[in-house]
Amino acid sequence: MSTVDFRQIPDERLSTTDELGNRIHVIPAKVSGVWSQRKNILHAFLIILLLALPWISVNGKPAILLNLPDREFTFFGTTLYAHDGPLVFFILATAAMTLAFVTVVWGRVWCGWACPQTVFIEGIFRRIERMLLGDRMQQIAFYNAPLTFGKIIKTLTKWALFVLAAVVLSHTLVAYFVGKNNLFHMMGQPPAESWTVFVIMLFITGVVLFDFTWFREQFCIIMCPYGRLQGLLLDQNSITIAYDEKRGEPRGKPNVKGVGDCVDCYRCVAVCPTGIDIRKGQQLECIGCTACIDACNDVMAKLKRPPELIGYRSLKNLEGFKTRFVRPRPIVFGSIVFILTISFIFAVSSRKEINIDIIRGIDTPYEHIQENGTDFIANHYKLHIKNQSNGPIAITVQLSPEETAKGFTLSPQPLTLNLQSKQNLDFPIFIKMSSATTKDFPLTSNVMAEFDYGNGRKVVRPLVFVHP
Repeated sequence: MSTVDFRQIPDERLSTTDELGNRIHVIPAKVSGVWSQRKNILHAFLIILLLALPWISVNGKPAILLNLPDREFTFFGTTLYAHDGPLVFFILATAAMTLAFVTVVWGRVWCGWACPQTVFIEGIFRRIERMLLGDRMQQIAFYNAPLTFGKIIKTLTKWALFVLAAVVLSHTLVAYFVGKNNLFHMMGQPPAESWTVFVIMLFITGVVLFDFTWFREQFCIIMCPYGRLQGLLLDQNSITIAYDEKRGEPRGKPNVKGVGDCVDCYRCVAVCPTGIDIRKGQQLECIGCTACIDACNDVMAKLKRPPELIGYRSLKNLEGFKTRFVRPRPIVFGSIVFILTISFIFAVSSRKEINIDIIRGIDTPYEHIQENGTDFIANHYKLHIKNQSNGPIAITVQLSPEETAKGFTLSPQPLTLNLQSKQNLDFPIFIKMSSATTKDFPLTSNVMAEFDYGNGRKVVRPLVFVHP
């Protein structure tokens, strides 16, 4: 396995490719420090959260369940349906705009701190490698060593743990879409009983193994669209990880007069997961992981020099000016996030527990009927009602007192519909009025139907009544 020689990183091509474009693997050295400790805590929290959410129940439902076949999306006890598409839009739009706002202010902090690519590679797969093979130099020596029985055992153990981690991740991801109960049932049945889900699980396992064990930083460098997008969002005042060239240059050995604080130890390059030299300025490949900050601070502490030769700062700050946080870009993106958040809260708070659609019957607009010797005009409607709550609901359907006083009647009457949670019900109703009374009304009239489902909860829908 060819690995990056961090003392000979080229300027004219990616450090992870040679002159012929062949892959050069990055094996970053282990680093410890304040930022690494914070990041490890966050990564542990995110891993536990992502792995636990499909198995946690809220109000009898999975915390998150994306049921695509039934077009039901459950988030922490609240289920959204296909007709709740605007709410899903608010969620996605708010997430996208929040990411844009964070990038404008703090650069590629998402990539280094919370992206699943970074979280699982650094939090699981690289830990497995270091546990079995050691740190950077030990891993390089292991891969370059001749094949022995011990090397075979360690390699098989490493891949067994990789496969186990990938299988756990793939099953967890599938649980987000099928639910834990269905997943447990499928796991107890032969693969042929649910072959579609089984094939999807195998595919996800393969993708996880390919990406998290081999492709790794290449995804961030080559494929991730966010890496390109950040170039459009950053400005001179965005806070990114940067090297203080004025303080660090010219580089030289310790205790030599006339040189900067950088001793050219290449420790910042050795710990970089994408194999770049942060001292060459802002680069597309930098994912903002803070490893170089801790590595440099460790060296500065040993040399008894001030920390933060590499640290969070803006280009304006490097030029000697004060970073300006209040500026057009953050204001615009922050305002959009605020508006979307308020709109989402309003949309959720105004969302009803029942969804009611009323359409006219497919027969004639009206018909003449006789009841007890009286001639009536009847209009046919179809009710489509869905219970969106977490429990059963009894709905009483009636006309408003004002409509009843005018002579409109509902058939059948009385009408009470009982719906279980998530149940859909299609039900026909008729609105009637005596033929003699219709002469006092225009050809079309709005009739208000009331749907009362208890505790003062009521939905009113207009119906258009048509007569000769």
